[in-house]
Amino acid sequence: MRILYHVVSAPPPLGLLFLAVTEKGVRHLEYLDRRSLKRAIASHAPENPGATWEPSVRALRPLADMLEQYFSGGAKHLRVPLDTAGSEFDHKVWRALLEIPYGETRSYGDIAKAIGEPRAARAVGLACQKNPVTILVPCHRVIGADGKLVNYHGGVPRKKFLLALEARFRAVLPLEGDTVIAPMHRKVARLAPAVAARATALRPAAARPAASRPAARPAAVRPAARPVLARPAAATPAVSRSGRARGPAAATRRRPAAGTAAPVAARRARSK
Repeated sequence: MRILYHVVSAPPPLGLLFLAVTEKGVRHLEYLDRRSLKRAIASHAPENPGATWEPSVRALRPLADMLEQYFSGGAKHLRVPLDTAGSEFDHKVWRALLEIPYGETRSYGDIAKAIGEPRAARAVGLACQKNPVTILVPCHRVIGADGKLVNYHGGVPRKKFLLALEARFRAVLPLEGDTVIAPMHRKVARLAPAVAARATALRPAAARPAASRPAARPAAVRPAARPVLARPAAATPAVSRSGRARGPAAATRRRPAAGTAAPVAARRARSK
């Protein structure tokens, strides 16, 4: 049997991943940890007797690209042909793991009931530990009945990372293949009250909140204009040739004031 292998880098804390495929499908996908390639291949010699191992970047490139899309949220369903070695019970458990939806979890008891053996929760845990194609067969989605992240061959930090990754991208729809829109959280430090007030004052009036805008001054109320009464034109007295005024005005000036006629007559009588 001919087995092609390659090593790809995954985001921390996953580290390096060891990939191996046969003509039928993916044979191994596991965490390399601190082992060398020689040790990784030697550890699979008993289950692959007589196999020849050959490095191949080209043959593993499609699988490496799919994993990269999964880590960026662009691929949620990693359906690829598998060529795993295990017992009949192990394969039943692994097929049940493939039915767990992206971003969800199941307990070991749930998987035992799904395969028709409700009392085999412990055996289900052992089958998950022997999973030869991690991530592709999502054993990280199986948790304890109490919700604890236990019994993962890659360690709790890796299991927690994968569950958090899927929870983050669960509601995000892929756009144009591997391009996605993910929520971004950015922490912004609060400004001091004096600085905030100064920044608000420098902003344009239209951009300020309504509460910070100064109240508009009421328009000045002008008093109502008084009606202007037209004055009658003064009558121009008529002037005679001698220069004396004639008409009613002149006659009025010549007449003595009321009450002065009697004293004048008395003075005339005395002078006589």
